[in-house]
Amino acid sequence: MANPTGQEMREAVTIVAERMGYGKLYERLVQMNAFVSRKRPPTPAILADRLYNLSGGLRRQVAATIAFHTVWAESIGRTITEDHEKALEVIADRINATLTPDEQQIQPDKTAELETALTEYEQVMVELVGPHAARLDMILKAVTPVADLLRAKPLTEAAAAPAADPA
Repeated sequence: MANPTGQEMREAVTIVAERMGYGKLYERLVQMNAFVSRKRPPTPAILADRLYNLSGGLRRQVAATIAFHTVWAESIGRTITEDHEKALEVIADRINATLTPDEQQIQPDKTAELETALTEYEQVMVELVGPHAARLDMILKAVTPVADLLRAKPLTEAAAAPAADPA
């Protein structure tokens, strides 16, 4: 799995705070033993930096890492229906098929297939959770070379509502 950058972590914590409320997010993290201190940081960005440092950028298997992944999955998972989940799984299988057997590299002849599958996956996610949350969710789930590819792509915006027929 790829590890988020500090900025990506700040964006992810901000998204969760916007969805569930900052106070509720902090209390949930404390409840899951992500922190020893009960003193709440003044902003989601500072909270994100604290989580990032405690978890080693989400690389270490500690309470802070588990707590972050739990609140992220709860926040994002609320909007994904069973039908969407099945569709995303099919696309994820196509993405995984483009990786080498050890899942550490992209097969050289499969780059176009990977980019197509990533675009499809992101379009589904954007419609469900918005462009920033979709991209961050994909990065958090991706192996490093796929995350690097995602970081290089521009964000996919939500599809515009169809224009009203003037006739």
